[in-house]
Amino acid sequence: MQQTFQKVKAASREMGLISDEKKDQVLCAVADAILARKGELLMANTEDLSRMDRQNPLYDRLQLTEKRLEDIAADMRHVSELPSPLGRTLLNRTLPNGLQLRKVSVPFGVIGVVYEARPNVTFDVFSLCFKSGNACVLKGGKDADNSNRAAIRIIHDVLRQQGLNSSFVELLPASHEATAQMLSAVGYIDVCIPRGSKRLIQFVRESAQVPVIETGAGVVNTYFDEYGDLNMGTAIVLNAKTRRVSVCNALDCLIIHEGRLKDLAALCAPLADKQVLLFADAPVFVSLQGKYPSELLRPATEESYGTEFMSYTMAIKTVSCMEDALEHIYRYGSGHSESIVTENEERAQLFQAQVDAACVYVNAPTSFTDGAQFGLGAEIGISTQKLGPRGPMGLEEMTTYKWLINGKGQTRP
Repeated sequence: MQQTFQKVKAASREMGLISDEKKDQVLCAVADAILARKGELLMANTEDLSRMDRQNPLYDRLQLTEKRLEDIAADMRHVSELPSPLGRTLLNRTLPNGLQLRKVSVPFGVIGVVYEARPNVTFDVFSLCFKSGNACVLKGGKDADNSNRAAIRIIHDVLRQQGLNSSFVELLPASHEATAQMLSAVGYIDVCIPRGSKRLIQFVRESAQVPVIETGAGVVNTYFDEYGDLNMGTAIVLNAKTRRVSVCNALDCLIIHEGRLKDLAALCAPLADKQVLLFADAPVFVSLQGKYPSELLRPATEESYGTEFMSYTMAIKTVSCMEDALEHIYRYGSGHSESIVTENEERAQLFQAQVDAACVYVNAPTSFTDGAQFGLGAEIGISTQKLGPRGPMGLEEMTTYKWLINGKGQTRP
């Protein structure tokens, strides 16, 4: 793997020689190849899926379909159409001594990404890194290894056809040893980004010798306020919970004002159609008895809150006031995405001001926390840290900066 790191590091130095037009051409060529070779990708993905239980929450993340491949290709074309994030002047200043200072955006160099059963990440990371002038080292999980290797074959073929170095992106073996070597590749990898479970992210944070941009777990709450619109809230809760249950922006806990318990059965009715299991606190349990399928209704415990379910499961918590809702989010949220449903503008502003999360919504589902939905083309992950990038990480977040200083012979006294 040392040789792989050396090849990628050397390739990263060639990135500055590739024009923006050429980068866009390559990304469009890869998008075309994804669709032209979709049979190859789907066959490899079928092999991976055959080894996973359909009831596993990661099954949906792992699965590729023709529609998902079309979306991946569309996202890659979108990235190609975005302006380059490189060479932007972030600050321009002339000092009293005549020195001209410019702060200019530049690539990191080599980005390492550790991820689990998400074959779409292979294409997303390549597109964002390539467009932003970064080479990348990928380390996928064993569950998606066939899918990831098929994706890398396609990317490598296109790079070679375009007369470029295929080591702009390399995929490491799907082993724990490979993860350990990536995290200790000082001098080769400039920053590492983990995407996956809380356990994976914690391991990377505690083990890495290279800088890390942390993409945290998504423990997501939505507060249905006493001034919330029932029809709007019903649609928001259903979409946030069931659009895709295995993704990090899916709803985990519904917080409801006690004055709206009378509307809870209607609010949850569409969830029953989707067979969503509810962990209810005492007031909610009483309110839903006889109005929600008994086999899908269980008493909540302390473990029900602060859990990223990644399945058709959701907790519900009753609060008596806005302050209690904010306290619940403070205690159990993960800083990912939070939402309030309310028609009270003062409550909405207070919620957005007080909630400490990367994305804070008013009257919209947290399912929109996504790089493509934010107009970023794609994303490398959702950062929940406060130092550096925060929220969906697109092209601009794949850059750092350097200072350019021009003088005319000035010397420092």
